[in-house]
This record gives sequence, C-alpha cells and structure tokens, in this order.
Amino acid sequence: MATYHEIMSTDLSKLTTAADDWGAMAKDFDKLAESYDKQVHGISLRDTWVGASANAGAARFDVTLQEFQGARSEAKAVARLLRDAHTEFARLRKNIEHVRAEAEKDGMRVSELGVAAYDTSKLDSGARTAYLHDPGYQDSARKAAQDWTEQLDAAVRAVNDADEGLKLALAAVMEDSSFQDGTLNGFNREAKPSPYPSLEETAKAQHIPKDRTKVARWWRDLDPVTRGVLLQEKGDELREAGIMSPLYRWRAPDEGSGAFDSEESTAKDLWYLARAQAIAAGGDFTGENAASRNMEHYLAATGEPLDLDVDRILEDDSGFREGVTSLHVAGNQDAWREKGLEAFEKAGGDKTVVVPVESAAVGATFNEDEWYHAVGSHQQNVSGMVTVSPGEGGKPQVSLDYQVNVWDRYNWDAGKKTDFPGGVVIQDSEMGRLHRTGLAQEFDMRGSSSTYTHDLNSDAPPATNPPDQGREGTRGDVSRGDEENR
Repeated sequence: MATYHEIMSTDLSKLTTAADDWGAMAKDFDKLAESYDKQVHGISLRDTWVGASANAGAARFDVTLQEFQGARSEAKAVARLLRDAHTEFARLRKNIEHVRAEAEKDGMRVSELGVAAYDTSKLDSGARTAYLHDPGYQDSARKAAQDWTEQLDAAVRAVNDADEGLKLALAAVMEDSSFQDGTLNGFNREAKPSPYPSLEETAKAQHIPKDRTKVARWWRDLDPVTRGVLLQEKGDELREAGIMSPLYRWRAPDEGSGAFDSEESTAKDLWYLARAQAIAAGGDFTGENAASRNMEHYLAATGEPLDLDVDRILEDDSGFREGVTSLHVAGNQDAWREKGLEAFEKAGGDKTVVVPVESAAVGATFNEDEWYHAVGSHQQNVSGMVTVSPGEGGKPQVSLDYQVNVWDRYNWDAGKKTDFPGGVVIQDSEMGRLHRTGLAQEFDMRGSSSTYTHDLNSDAPPATNPPDQGREGTRGDVSRGDEENR
C-alpha cells in the first residue's frame, strides 16, 4: 500500500509512456497479422493444397491468425486501460492536494506521512497564549486535526484502491476469455473495457465484508453502476450476505425492569415464576405460539437476542401489513423512483444502476392478539433498493425490492398490565421482578421479512403480500422465527 509521500512523489507520466508503448505494440501486431494472413494463412485457402494435411494446416493457421489479432486486441485494451489509469490517478492525487490545501487553510500543517496537526507557529503571541492555557481550545484543535487526518487517509485510500483496481483490470484484460479458441492461456481475443465506472470501484467491488453487520454500509459506499454490475453478476449471493439490511441502529428506549439479577428472590417471586411458566405452556393451546415462545425465552434467562418471523406477522396482522405498505412503501415510492432515475441519467442513461433506499423507523403496536402479546409495541421500517435499467423505447425500467424490518425489547414496564387469554391479568411489575431477581431475563428481538418487489413503472398501488406461511407451528417450529436472522 502506497503512503501519502509515495503517492505525492510518484511520476504519473510513466503510465502514459507505457500506454504509448502498448499502443505501438498493437500496431505492430496488426502488421504481423496482415503479413501472416497474406504470406502463410492464405496458402491454405488456395486450390493447390487439398486433402487432410491441408485441412489440418488450415485449422492451425486460423488459430495463429486469430492469436495475432487477439494480441492486437489485448495490447490496445492495455493501452486504453493505462491511459484511463493516468487520468484517474491524476484526479485522485489532485483531490489529496485539495484536502491538504483546505487543511492548511484551517490552520493545520501536514507531514510527509499525511498526518495533520494544529500549526501553532501561525498564531500570534496572544492567540498562542490563549491556546496554551485553554484546554477546550486544545481539544478543539486536536479534534480538527484528527478530522483532517481522516479525510487525508480516505483520499490516500482511494488511490490505493485504484491501484489495486488497475492490477485487477490488467489481469482481466490479459486473461484468455475462451477455452475453445484452440489455445491454452493464449491472448484475450475479446478484451473489453471494465464494466465498473472506475479503477477504484473495481477494487471496492471485490471487498465484500465477511462481517454481515458491515455489508450494508459497504454496499451503500459503492457507485450506483458498480451495484448494478454486482447485482447482475451475483445478486442472490449479495442478498444473502445482507445488502438490503437497514442502516438504522435500534436501541432500547428505556431500561425496562431495571438491572438483571440485582435483587434477592422471595417465595412470592417463585409464585410469579410458576404462573409465568403456566402462561407460556398455555399459549400453545390457545394458538398464541409466538407469545408462548417469547415467554419461554424470557424465562430461560439467557438474555440472548431472538429472531422474529416478520413474514408470519405480515400474514397474521392485517393492520401491520397495511401500515407498512401505506406508510413506508407508498409514502416513499415517488421520491425513491426519482432518486433512481437521477442516478440512471447521471450514469449516462445506458447502464443499470442500483440505489439503496430506507424509510424512517417509526413506532407502532401490533393489533393481532398473538403478536400483541408476543411483541406489542415496536420499531419498524423498510429497507431495500431501486433498480433502474435501460428499457425499450427509451423508457427506463424502474423497480423496488424491499424487506420489512422490526425491532423491540422484550421487557416489562412498571405501572402497566397485560391481559392474557382466559381472563388472566398480569401486572408488568410482577413479571419485571423475575428479571431483577435473575429468574428471567429481558432480551432484544429483531427480524426482517422476505424480499418484496414493486414495479415503480406501474400505476398499481404497492402491496406487501407474504407467501403462504403454512401450518401455525409451535415454539420449536422454525417458521416461527427460530431460523437464523435474515
């Protein structure tokens, strides 16, 4: 990885010199191909040479001629790539110079390592005295220096990404693209420009994070055209990796019942525990399997997060389903469509682009009894992407893929009560004591639905219709949400 100093001192003109050499090489291969075609390959086409040996020779001569032509094609592609690299490196280095200039305007000095520091030498005596005796002033200067250093690091990282992208692009150009052209590791006869919009994007496209929690941010940091290329090449793999996951980071709105296992249990608490266990067991008989499952998880006292089966909730709770569709999808689709079309036009109007979208998270409460008892109030949003592709007659095709996301904390708040089937009324404060005495433990819940698609070219209103969820299941049925979090 090149350092700040190495980047700023590198002679970029060598790239254009090399490009000129490869361009000259392409012309030489063109001459060789023409000469070979006339003086060697042409012999096999004459009537004076016939038979098995002529047929065998002609096939070999065809391969050799095409290799000369492939060498010309490959050399031209390398020359073009090196010239593009020069243009991109020059632009990225100029960006580093711009960041440095702005940092210096802000009172910084930048070392050869690309590290910014507050330049007290530019201060007059009064300002220097104020700086030395004001800790707040010093903290502010340090933070500003850190911010400028991070911006310089990002600008340097962009150059290094482009450098890696050049290596990848060169390797792709020089790779024999056909296994049936009569050669093994021969010249690339169909050398084509990279589908990515820049060398920097070429490298970034290969760096899919292994950590699922970082995939959505990586996806959003890519160029819209890069996302379009990747979605066409490995859409299923990327969806599974989590490109549609929301950036919204949910946090529990309050402390719930208090600190876990912070109080001594009493005989009354054991009675609360027995009653809770009975409610959990009875949930399966009343059809409230999700509520039963969540209560059992609470009583297991592990505190581990639990996945929610959002597709099941969408099927069971019509109010939730209609609210998601009207608020999150219909309420945003026009703005999201315009955002996608804007990216499409900016990319030239002839390439597929993908734009990540996400609605604002809002609080709501489930209406259906089972999910009201299992989760109750929660935060929800939708996240996904708008894909815009060239269409017939010049009209772009615009579609929305989205998933529904739900978050909540399973806890019990003092001052509330919950009605359970059979006329059982439970004070939340009593259930909350089980958490404080260590007999149960509160936990986070979250889940994402399957992917739903809406045609943004259509006048039809959006509809979030979950697939048939099958049998109702029990606490151990994976259809109830025990599966790995999507």
